[in-house]
Amino acid sequence: MATVTYDHATRVYPGTERPAVDQLNLHIEDGEFLVLVGPSGCGKSTSLRMLAGLEDVNAGRILIGDRDVTDVQPKDRDIAMVFQNYALYPHMTVADNMGFALKIAGTPKAEIRTRVEEAAKILDLSEYLDRKPKALSGGQRQRVAMGRAIVRQPRVFLMDEPLSNLDAKLRVQTRTQIASLQRRLGVTTVYVTHDQTEALTMGDRIAVLKDGLLQQVGTPREMYDTPSNVFVAGFIGSPAMNIGTFPVQGGAATVGTAVLPIPTAAISALSPEDAGQITVGFRPESLDVVPAGSADGIPVSVNIVEELGSDAFVYGSLTDEKVASTVRSGAGDAQVIVRVDPRQVPAKGETIHVRIRPGEQHLFHAVSGERIG
Repeated sequence: MATVTYDHATRVYPGTERPAVDQLNLHIEDGEFLVLVGPSGCGKSTSLRMLAGLEDVNAGRILIGDRDVTDVQPKDRDIAMVFQNYALYPHMTVADNMGFALKIAGTPKAEIRTRVEEAAKILDLSEYLDRKPKALSGGQRQRVAMGRAIVRQPRVFLMDEPLSNLDAKLRVQTRTQIASLQRRLGVTTVYVTHDQTEALTMGDRIAVLKDGLLQQVGTPREMYDTPSNVFVAGFIGSPAMNIGTFPVQGGAATVGTAVLPIPTAAISALSPEDAGQITVGFRPESLDVVPAGSADGIPVSVNIVEELGSDAFVYGSLTDEKVASTVRSGAGDAQVIVRVDPRQVPAKGETIHVRIRPGEQHLFHAVSGERIG
């Protein structure tokens, strides 16, 4: 087992000026499951490939344990990688695929067989050891790829979007298996995904990247409850947070005809650049549906209702043009998402009124997007 440390690690691809990964500082504890998450092109896969030795590090360094591996060949780093495409040899059996790296390393046949059988038992693959990959389902093939990594008994597991090729139901099942397997083996794991639901459900900690820059590192609960900036607030959470920028007057944010009280400390923290405005984030579950005419009610025209059984979400348009021009959500500009009682859902085209629950808003600087407080 080992820790992993990115020390100002930077990767600049030839012919480009902006780094794909810019001065990444990140420490991963021994046995920790850390998820790198972010939109396409944010640098998460590049960060993983730098750790694997598949990409050069142009500045800074990378350590596995106390050993600087920045210039060490991939084969000498004692890591094992699981890719998005299973990369199995079609002409080999499952057992041969899982034990191939050990065979190349000159490990005795008896030991290879023992380690393959142990890994197969962990992954429920024992009955498939003599089959070829073409006779397996997608989920089974991905488990074979994981078994190939497990038999090597590496110090660090690296996983690059291993569930992307699986259907939705199998993806949920396999992510549970991967998380429980990692905890049983206790091997330090760095897992890359663009799916923030995977990140929230699997990781001990999450690191969010954007444009090659680390935005925030924390536990799933920390990321959800205290996002450090507007980007993290809008990225983490499903459905996404509603975010709007409003003028501050008399100790409150003016949301059309509604008034949202703002703590005095937050108003004092506003900078001159904010020009008397504040960015407010509010999650779908932080909105209460109130009767028409209620004080501080915000009218929302229902576009669609997403009924999920135990939950229901209204995707609606803001009817107040002044508010609509400054609000956005995962549904788009001038749109809000509201969690409603799944047994009392409004009809499409109906107008409902919502109010932001006191104390459940997230406050950010209007210009920088950084969290206040």
